[in-house]
Amino acid sequence: MAMQADEEALLRPVQKQRRFGTLRAISALILREMGSSYGRSPGGYIWALLEPIAGIAMLSVVFALFLRSPPLGTNFAIFYATGMVPFVAFQSVSGKVQQAILFSRPLLVYPSVTYVDAIIARFVLNFTTEILVAYLIFSGIRTVWETRTVVDLPAVALGYAMVAALCFGIGLMNCFLTSMFPLWQKVWGVVTRPLMLLSCIFYLYDTIPEPAHSILWYNPLIHVVGQVRSGFYATYDAPYVSYVYVFGLSAVLSVLALIFLGRYHREILTR
Repeated sequence: MAMQADEEALLRPVQKQRRFGTLRAISALILREMGSSYGRSPGGYIWALLEPIAGIAMLSVVFALFLRSPPLGTNFAIFYATGMVPFVAFQSVSGKVQQAILFSRPLLVYPSVTYVDAIIARFVLNFTTEILVAYLIFSGIRTVWETRTVVDLPAVALGYAMVAALCFGIGLMNCFLTSMFPLWQKVWGVVTRPLMLLSCIFYLYDTIPEPAHSILWYNPLIHVVGQVRSGFYATYDAPYVSYVYVFGLSAVLSVLALIFLGRYHREILTR
């Protein structure tokens, strides 16, 4: 009995030490990425915020000057931003998740750091950044212009929850495919190049004629853009938006990707 008590006493500190191991690993990976990605440029993390803000703001101003009658509302800047901001967030975050294992490969040889930690760290850092970018852009546009919009925060939050799910699901699947087949990164870049034109950023889904109307419904970004826009325009009804479809697609891709990564992650790390 005394020997058993001694063994239990020795095991307790080990259990306490491992209890928050995942959280510590994710926090360390986030700090590492902030240092390596943002610490090398002047302004660091601030520049990472200002770069997309400046790009989207400039395009919003240009379109607002030349296209004074948007398809919805009275201000083109806010109409364009409600489509472009979630689209850019999807592209940026899913792209970062796609490169998570390749980016953190040197650290994955340590037993305390797993590929799941690397993926979650990249996702959390970059999606948080995009949320901050969205807040600054939308607030800035509504301050500069009279947009005649009323923000429905729960509707916008649901739209960004859909963005988060898509970023994680598609990014995770692309992470596996890119790690196993490096050529996939170029293939994905070519396949998704027309997405900006096919995601209803410059127009409304309701105005698309058949058969393109039915075909484009399967583009999940159309549902995201429609949901975010419905959160800014109280009179805009988007019955085509299906959060069940977006969350379901994201969940299926996430589960499949995790199964594949669990099966092949050792092979990926030894390449």
